[in-house]
Amino acid sequence: MATDPTSFSNIAEVISKHIHLDVRANFETKTLTGFVEILFDVIADDCNKIVLDTRDLNVTNASIVPIENEECDISVTGRNTNSNEALGSSQEILLNKALTKGTQIKLKVEYETSPGSSGIQWLEKEQTEGKEHPYVFTQFQAIHCRSGLPCQDTPYIKQTYSANFTVQKPLRVLMSALSTGSKENEDNTVTYIFEQCVPIPSYLIAFVIGNLEGREVGPRTTVWAEPEIVEKAAWEFSNTEEYITTAEELMIPYEWGRYDLLCLPGSFPYGGMENPCLTFVTPTLLAGDRSLTSVVAHEIAHSWCGNLVTNGSWEDFWLNEGFTVFLERKIIGRLFGEKARQFAYINGWKALKDSVDLFGLDHEFTCLKPKLDGIDPDDAFSSVPYERGSQFLYYLESKVGGGEIFEPFFSSWIKKNKYKTVTTEQFQEYFNSYFADKVSEEVLSSINWQDWIYKVGMPPVDLLGVFDDTLAKEAFNLANSWMEDAAINDRSSDDIKDFNTAQIVAFLQKFILNAPLSHEALSNIDTVYDFSSSKNSEIRMRWYTLCLKSGYESIFNKVDEFLGEQGRMKFVRPLFRELYKCSPNGVLRAADSWAKYKNSYHNIAKKMIQKDLDTLKQQSNNNNQN
Repeated sequence: MATDPTSFSNIAEVISKHIHLDVRANFETKTLTGFVEILFDVIADDCNKIVLDTRDLNVTNASIVPIENEECDISVTGRNTNSNEALGSSQEILLNKALTKGTQIKLKVEYETSPGSSGIQWLEKEQTEGKEHPYVFTQFQAIHCRSGLPCQDTPYIKQTYSANFTVQKPLRVLMSALSTGSKENEDNTVTYIFEQCVPIPSYLIAFVIGNLEGREVGPRTTVWAEPEIVEKAAWEFSNTEEYITTAEELMIPYEWGRYDLLCLPGSFPYGGMENPCLTFVTPTLLAGDRSLTSVVAHEIAHSWCGNLVTNGSWEDFWLNEGFTVFLERKIIGRLFGEKARQFAYINGWKALKDSVDLFGLDHEFTCLKPKLDGIDPDDAFSSVPYERGSQFLYYLESKVGGGEIFEPFFSSWIKKNKYKTVTTEQFQEYFNSYFADKVSEEVLSSINWQDWIYKVGMPPVDLLGVFDDTLAKEAFNLANSWMEDAAINDRSSDDIKDFNTAQIVAFLQKFILNAPLSHEALSNIDTVYDFSSSKNSEIRMRWYTLCLKSGYESIFNKVDEFLGEQGRMKFVRPLFRELYKCSPNGVLRAADSWAKYKNSYHNIAKKMIQKDLDTLKQQSNNNNQN
């Protein structure tokens, strides 16, 4: 029987096949009002209710809609709601007669969202680049679509969707779907019309409303942003088509028609979000030298891994993210050389270790398939499914004989399962079946699936020594020389002039692994390389982390500035933690920065940072008592 521990929906009885959304945005009340119509397939007999996921929604009415003008003698007899802090509420639509397996039913639900919706961030005009118009965007992964519309909010169910979205002029609406037109209304509003014909899970429904302009950068790509930064964003992402065509060479043809990019305001909590037809990206990628566009390679890879073939539940999240990182690095290898791909794995190993250290070696969330009964998937979010998952695929590739053998298998997995949801068990079964007549039984039996998937801590096979460290060595050797002698001597910025961003990150990561450094060393390093003035977000993040781990309080103002510029969780969560742990003054600065900036962060980021700070405070109290 189909179940999802993070959803209330009765997906063993009815499954959503199509969603039609008809809503109007109200920036004064910060709400959406309207209705959703959901077409269901009935897959079990004697079904007398439809259960939907909601969170902070005001459901005002529910009714059955006749399908294709056929008479319908089924009606709604009542509604029940059960709440759960982590998962929201179940909206039970009770029916006056039981449904029969093999039939269909269309349900209409009228509702209004809450101003505090966990998946919708409303921005005042002062929070935008242009300062003239308000802005709103969604982030529905993992289980926040239920805060935007009543639905079966589970990745197990994939459906097509359409939408009529009405907003005040001159604002524009974009969605994770293809635009099919718009119509002007008499009340100074415009209704934008969208259609997504490829089945997707609910978390990939997305919209943005704002003062937006677009620039064509390729045959299937427009870069969208506010007018003030659209040219900068278009230049930064002008090589997008190269990433797409490289991915197509590795996989099957791109299915989604358009691959547009939206550069959001700084409060967007992630590096990118793979919304179909319209990838969302953070402005922290706008480094001015295209050095951070590998995030786009990652989001493009999701067009196959995650969007086309989707994890069946959030417990199988590595089937989305581990596969995507693996494909992303294949793309990087094709475009920039195998050494660059290998180097990415080395940096990824450090990110994995950081996550394992944060959770603890024996924590459930460090395995590839954690139990999430009653748990908000946001709480389990980390580098583990990304890096441990991609390392497992790297390991499997090496076991069966390398890329020439593994890449056709990888592509065949996508082709076989496109439009479907999958589980870890299905992947293991398909792998063993595919390679049964291609590699020896000895090789297949030597793969310890149990430990790779379920054992907590670091992966059962340490691959760090396997990766080609040519590019890493240059960075590590320079860092080692500084740790041996912190004097400036004859060092200059020429030391790193040929380093790419990943190498500078590795250079700083080497210091972080050996922190604390002396304040004299930090001052000299900054004098030579001027990291404190860097505009590159990845470099700033590592430099600030190193300084905080070394108790270097003169960096506090720079850290505060960075925390106020953007709300990307990759940056703000660890920086708040390190600021708090830095010193007694750091605790005060962390509290001050949190008070200043928390209301500018996305609700997801706000929730997770608050949990981090509460945990640190509790640990501090426990230490004081001991």
